[in-house]
Amino acid sequence: MAAATQQMSSLPSGLRICNTVPDILYLPELVFGGLVWILVASTLVSPPNPLGWVMFVSVTCFVMTLLWLIIFACGVHKNSSAWATADFIYHLIAVIFYLSASVLLAYVTIIFSNATGAPLERYYKIDIAAVVFAFVTTLLYFIHCIFSAVRWKSF
Repeated sequence: MAAATQQMSSLPSGLRICNTVPDILYLPELVFGGLVWILVASTLVSPPNPLGWVMFVSVTCFVMTLLWLIIFACGVHKNSSAWATADFIYHLIAVIFYLSASVLLAYVTIIFSNATGAPLERYYKIDIAAVVFAFVTTLLYFIHCIFSAVRWKSF
């Protein structure tokens, strides 16, 4: 538990990212973001434009979070305050993008709720799950952003 309350003025590297706040949130962000990506990709893409934005956000944030996780695990940041700033800015952008994608996905799902037929109802249920996971992912990125801001300010 002592590692989880590590001094916020340093950036972890190696396996310490698995037990420090906010870096412990990388894995849930990847899991829930991946679920959003998979669920949206497995539904009927209609209308394509809003769901295209949702796919762009979920895939981009998934790839960037994975790269960020690798950068932190390898210790490339060298405990620099510039990396703490970049971490905060990245997560702030991810929150804004995911919030916009979540709202659009919820809107499309509400519109899609009027469709009838067994296959369309199955897509509707998948879309509901995608909306829930999108908002959970937004919350995870928001919590990570808050803790990254605290760490950035303590540098």
